[in-house]
Amino acid sequence: MPGTLIMGVEKIYETIILGGGAAGLMTAAQLADPSTALLIEGNTQLGAKLLISGGGKCNITNVTISPEDYVPDAAFVAPALRVFGSEALIAWLRQRGLDPVIRKEGQYFCPESAQQIVTLLEKASRGVMRKMGCTIHGVERTENGWRIQTSCGKFDSKKVVVATGGISFPRLGATDMGYRIAESIGHTIVPPRPALVGLTLQREQAFFKELSGLSTPVQITVDGKIISGNLLFAHKGISGPAVLDASLFWQKGRITIDWVPGFDWETLRGSKKQISTLLPVPRRMAKAFLEHLEIEDKAAKQLRSDEIARLRSLCAYEMAPAGTFGYSKAEVTRGGVSVTEIDPKTMESLLAPGLYFVGEVLDVTGRLGGYNLQWAFSSSFACSHA
Repeated sequence: MPGTLIMGVEKIYETIILGGGAAGLMTAAQLADPSTALLIEGNTQLGAKLLISGGGKCNITNVTISPEDYVPDAAFVAPALRVFGSEALIAWLRQRGLDPVIRKEGQYFCPESAQQIVTLLEKASRGVMRKMGCTIHGVERTENGWRIQTSCGKFDSKKVVVATGGISFPRLGATDMGYRIAESIGHTIVPPRPALVGLTLQREQAFFKELSGLSTPVQITVDGKIISGNLLFAHKGISGPAVLDASLFWQKGRITIDWVPGFDWETLRGSKKQISTLLPVPRRMAKAFLEHLEIEDKAAKQLRSDEIARLRSLCAYEMAPAGTFGYSKAEVTRGGVSVTEIDPKTMESLLAPGLYFVGEVLDVTGRLGGYNLQWAFSSSFACSHA
């Protein structure tokens, strides 16, 4: 109770939210009585990752979102998306003065900058007390509920919401504290790994690095999924929307790339034009692949049958990435608190009543294009309204 000292703690909050990112702010914004809650954030600024997402425009959500857009368990995601999906989120934002715009492929962005949604969430959660620049050391049970140990002191509450996110972008203060809290209570942690991230190369694809800066539309097949979009050659390997999306499903082993999706191979028959001119890719890239395939760049009509066969391998080019660009470049973290131990309707721990997990700290990861922010908002809404 306010004004009463309980074991060195000023008051017992109804709810303490750990993390001031998308999930933490939405949880705070939805509380019935914000005056009984406290939000603890390690940074001195709220929404640090939101501010850089979507190239600074913040890809909020997507027109078409379904549970099948998430791994590893679509059934777990379904209840939260049902109560607060993309349409409900957009309506909620518009009611508060933010009208997201569709910029590409059904993706909703802030009309001007990511600061708009951060400002909106700050205002919507204004009644919640905040402790900023406060490092979380751990969470333990007490007779009254929970105690949070931090660099700013001890705080007690009846309920705790862990919205600490994953470990991508450590320069923004990301840590594994959410996982450590869950493990200390007995939860299973699915080993985390970088996701929605560029892929590094084996020696066989070393020539890709010479193409750095070039972009081309491709189709990537990985783990039975076919992903279309642009691939970007980078100094460290391959990136771009198609690769980032494919990385969600890749763990190890081979992927298949169609470098010339939809290309009409009859175009080559009898043509006097150079092969590198006819292929629907940047010419510098065409020349590099011709050299890799040991085919001279010549008039297409001069191609031998064995050369045409090798050239057609561009439709199903197999390669085994060496790894990823790592957490510093990863949009999100795959893995985290196992959803088998979480109530999908409330996000409450099945092992410890009064403890909740929302957003990226859970083993729920969506595809590229606004899916992960939607999950942060949907899971937080479900949690708050529980």
